[in-house]
Amino acid sequence: MNLMDSYFNQLAKVYEYFGFKEDWVVLPLADRRDYYWKVYGDSHVVFGNTDKDVREETGDHYEDSVYTQRFYDKWVYRAEEFTMIMVDTHTDGNRFLAIFDNTKEIPVEEEN
Repeated sequence: MNLMDSYFNQLAKVYEYFGFKEDWVVLPLADRRDYYWKVYGDSHVVFGNTDKDVREETGDHYEDSVYTQRFYDKWVYRAEEFTMIMVDTHTDGNRFLAIFDNTKEIPVEEEN
């Protein structure tokens, strides 16, 4: 079926872009390219609609843990335009490969 072939071919290209090799645990993609964001190492990621919400963590933001999984060597995959982070929402067992736009990243060091 052409639709299925197309889907899996495109998913393979996304994985290749990030240098990601799928292993035992398979996670769905979550498109978070519209959000401003910052990641605290392998701990957690904060994201929100505005630069201020993320910088100041005003309460109008979201926060997920970085999902560390023993079958993977790393959990944050940086590429030229986008970053993919394995996240755990701690809600209903939802875990994702969240994709963020690098132009909207707020470096943690920048806050001090």
